Amino acid sequence: MKQSPIQIVKAKFGDKGKLIAAIEAFTASDLWVSRTNKEKGLAHVSNAKLLRLHDIFTEVKETFGSRSKLIEAILELKKRVTDAAYRSNLAKYPVPRLHDMYKSESKRAKPKGAATKKAAPAKKAAAKKVATAKKPAAKKASAKKSK
Repeated sequence: MKQSPIQIVKAKFGDKGKLIAAIEAFTASDLWVSRTNKEKGLAHVSNAKLLRLHDIFTEVKETFGSRSKLIEAILELKKRVTDAAYRSNLAKYPVPRLHDMYKSESKRAKPKGAATKKAAPAKKAAAKKVATAKKPAAKKASAKKSK
């Protein structure tokens, strides 16, 4: 059975306050772009969003170490390393958006040969079925013409 976000928070962190403290630890590093409401803060954010934020920040911290290295990785995947305007535009994005962008670009960058090899046998089998289906129909048409 799938656990609810509050159950996950209680199991991993104990309570929501400790989860918020864990996320605020990332705000001190260069990963955080402050877009929270100053009056409300993170306490009014849902548990599901907080868990997603924590997962993304820990993954980015382990994989890249900082926002700037994540931005560099995106620029390399898009082959736009020298584009300063695009780099400054990416610098405005928060880490979750950059992380999603990195994941989608890395999927696009994978070699497409593996997908076409799997599709090729299916196309050949479909072509054989079509060819065998057409042959009897052609014989029937030629038989009608001869009568």
